[in-house]
Amino acid sequence: MTITTDATTTDVVAELTRAGVTDVDDSTLTRALYSTDASLYRVIPQVVVRPRSTEEVLATIAACRATGTPLTSRGAGTSIAGNAVGTGVVMDFTRHLNRVHDIDVEARTARVEPGTVHAVLQKAATPLGLRFGPDPSTHTRCTVGGMIGNNACGSRALAYGRTADNVIGMDVVTMAGEQLTIGRGTTPTSPTLDALRDLVGANLATVRTEFGRFGRQVSGYSLEHLLPENGFDVATFMAGTEGTLATMTSATVRLVEDPPHRQVLVLGYASMAEAADDVPSLLPFAPTACEGLDSRIVDVFRAHRGAVPDLPRGQGWLFLEISGEHPGEVADTIARASRAASAIDHRVVTDGGEQAVLWRIREEGAGLATRTLPGKALSGWEDAAVPPERLGTYLRELDGLLKDNGLDGVPYGHFGDGCVHIRIDFPLDAEGGHQVFRRFLTDAATQVAALGGSLSGEHGDGRARSELLPLMYSGEAISLFEQVKAVLDPDDLLNPGVLVRPAAVDADLRGPESIRSPGREQLSARLGLRLLHDDGDLGKAVHRCTGVGKCIADNSGSNGVMCPSFQATREEKDSTRGRARVLQEMIDGRLVTGGYRAPEVHEALDLCLSCKGCLSDCPTGIDMASYKSEVLHQTYKGRLRPRSHYILGKLPFWARLSSPLAWLANLGLRTPGLRSIARWVAGVDQRRSLPAFATRRFSRIARPQLRGDRAKVVIWADSFTEFFSTDGGQAALRVLDGAGYDVEVLSRPQCCGLTWITTGQLDTARTMIGRAVEQLHPYVAAGVPVVGLEPSCLAVLRSDAVELVDDPRAVDVAAGVFTLSELLQRTEGWTPPDLTGTTLVVQPHCHQSSVLGFEADLAIMTATGATIDRLSGCCGLAGNFGVEKGHYEVSVAVAEQQLMPAIRKAPPGAVVVADGFSCRTQLDDLAAVQAVHLAQLLDRPGRR
Repeated sequence: MTITTDATTTDVVAELTRAGVTDVDDSTLTRALYSTDASLYRVIPQVVVRPRSTEEVLATIAACRATGTPLTSRGAGTSIAGNAVGTGVVMDFTRHLNRVHDIDVEARTARVEPGTVHAVLQKAATPLGLRFGPDPSTHTRCTVGGMIGNNACGSRALAYGRTADNVIGMDVVTMAGEQLTIGRGTTPTSPTLDALRDLVGANLATVRTEFGRFGRQVSGYSLEHLLPENGFDVATFMAGTEGTLATMTSATVRLVEDPPHRQVLVLGYASMAEAADDVPSLLPFAPTACEGLDSRIVDVFRAHRGAVPDLPRGQGWLFLEISGEHPGEVADTIARASRAASAIDHRVVTDGGEQAVLWRIREEGAGLATRTLPGKALSGWEDAAVPPERLGTYLRELDGLLKDNGLDGVPYGHFGDGCVHIRIDFPLDAEGGHQVFRRFLTDAATQVAALGGSLSGEHGDGRARSELLPLMYSGEAISLFEQVKAVLDPDDLLNPGVLVRPAAVDADLRGPESIRSPGREQLSARLGLRLLHDDGDLGKAVHRCTGVGKCIADNSGSNGVMCPSFQATREEKDSTRGRARVLQEMIDGRLVTGGYRAPEVHEALDLCLSCKGCLSDCPTGIDMASYKSEVLHQTYKGRLRPRSHYILGKLPFWARLSSPLAWLANLGLRTPGLRSIARWVAGVDQRRSLPAFATRRFSRIARPQLRGDRAKVVIWADSFTEFFSTDGGQAALRVLDGAGYDVEVLSRPQCCGLTWITTGQLDTARTMIGRAVEQLHPYVAAGVPVVGLEPSCLAVLRSDAVELVDDPRAVDVAAGVFTLSELLQRTEGWTPPDLTGTTLVVQPHCHQSSVLGFEADLAIMTATGATIDRLSGCCGLAGNFGVEKGHYEVSVAVAEQQLMPAIRKAPPGAVVVADGFSCRTQLDDLAAVQAVHLAQLLDRPGRR
């Protein structure tokens, strides 16, 4: 085969297609999506390939070899060290090669494809009483192939070991096309492996003295596994080589039994360093996990996520998990460990729910840590490890180094293994900031090496640390790395720039701090939204996304919403992360060059449902709904808009206008022919029904009972309650009257402008929300609670108003408006009806989950005695999204994630509760189910 170099993208695509690879994409959109991972690095690929079979993997390798094109393998793209970005072909295994082939219960092994998500493997193994031992914090989305590539570990490596310790065998392909099946105790006949054996044999002294010194020595190639006394274990050696030596096509991994009983001993300390000092005294108790957590991370979780279990006094904590077969033995070990500890306080957590919250805080540490400091906290010096007995010393020296450089950081991590994660406020946007970054990394690496540690304890070296390896290893060891690379990848095509002949640690940095393009200032000028949390800078806002990838996980288990479109399509462009990547490239202006009107931007945002799930579920606080509104605002400002913006985007206006003749409008919407024309004019899919207008407005038919001697409350009727669904409003009036309130209904309630916001008509929305704030503020200022019934509209008052109007009254209103459940929950003497024997299928509105909170609603429904099937995720309609032409299939697919299956399996007589008008409309449209508002549920006669 003829090998060329410097092949153009056209050449590479042609060769891939000729070789039989079917999913090949060199579009600007896809290259933007794959331009970075979860690291600080931005490297634009030529082509992205998503192989459908092992044969296509082989074909991709052959095409890259023929064209001299670099090849980078990629799993979930959650690599923090820059291991999964490359200049040539990026091969994404997650799209198609993601299956668990089989599980051998007797042998306790599983055979998987590289793109198999860790959580998928666990789901398959758990019913069999087994689990895959290593569990990184990204376990809901990281892939087994990626874990093998980086030698990932996770919180429970103390009990189950690193990924390398759990690899039984694998099938790999070298860049020369040689296919090898390697495994423990078996070595195939291969000239390549013979050369590798000879190389190690010639350097035994170096390998024996420099490698395998302690458990978390992940940096470099783990050559100790190739020693004769270790059986020349190539499979274990390949774990942690970061895709630089061969490409894996399948793996067999070890499974273990999960002990049935576990408790967590939470130990509080005055500082993280003092917590680290205590680790050696706790390891003899054989904990499953020993994790360190800084109080600042817990504070961020508490502020943005809600309740945190009671924690002992301290500024830092250790979470010591003890597992076992018998609860008494576990409790005894916990008691002995608490006595041996030097903590200032402690607490034993036995409740599984509380333990889950603690582990969730720890797992989201990477994202939460970015929000703990006044400036943005960044990765870069992410997962160094030292022997545990030196961990306290390391943290004190690290703290001193931070202060010497004028930096701050938030440490946490796997303290039982001596592995520390930290996010640092590197001043990359300041003059000389890149030099500070480079100097700090160099000095920190020197510190770690002096303590006998490893630059990486589980994430691999990637682009973040490879250049620093000479500070940890001798010249002989570095030369040995190069010789190993020459044996297995002599043309340096596999993930070049990583481990061998590395790129500089400060090359290819991404982020608004790393660009000085005039376009950045231009695109952030005269924004429609204030972006208060990002100083009015859209570049900062979209770079909140660090790529941790929670948006590509199934978050339903934690009642998450993010990201409904990705769950339906499984396309990277439809994830929060993917959209953020494209917006980052729009701000950068080098790849995506069309600014707000770039087709790549609109394609990425098209299927965003504006659910705001990312606002609550993303640890970094991304608000993609707001960014989409801003893009639409800037794109169409002063220009012709899509038809749906004029009709659906101004729906409350048309509803108010047609209200006097609502009966005639409804007749027209029911008339064949006219109905189809109306859909076309409005940009509505012809498969959608059109909701009927209320023949009488809610504010005109409401008959509140005002006695004058009771506490007062105001019902603010949003446009949907006012003009479409008045039954919920009337029920709320009766419920509040029965709860002992004098209820005032505003005669001409001001619209919040929701539909204008979602379609990017922000100037009009600003005027409208200003009027609503002006109307409601006198009540709020007088201490009169204002109750909203439509979650999406109430969410506008709670969060969007302050982003649109610079008026301190908007802050007051945001704090003074309540959901019905929030008010009832604090109303003394009120009790809900007895609904014992009733099954409730509950669909929270997305904005209830993401902005308002759903705890009060759930508490009230629980108090009724009903059986509750609480759903998570989006209904799929999401205001105008699901009815617009071009969105129907995705809208239905989103509904099929949870809502429609729950409806189909609901028992006869079940009541479906959905406060959102969109949710009720979707249920009526797709299942002919008449859902009720919480007010209607509580308006039922009780038996108490």
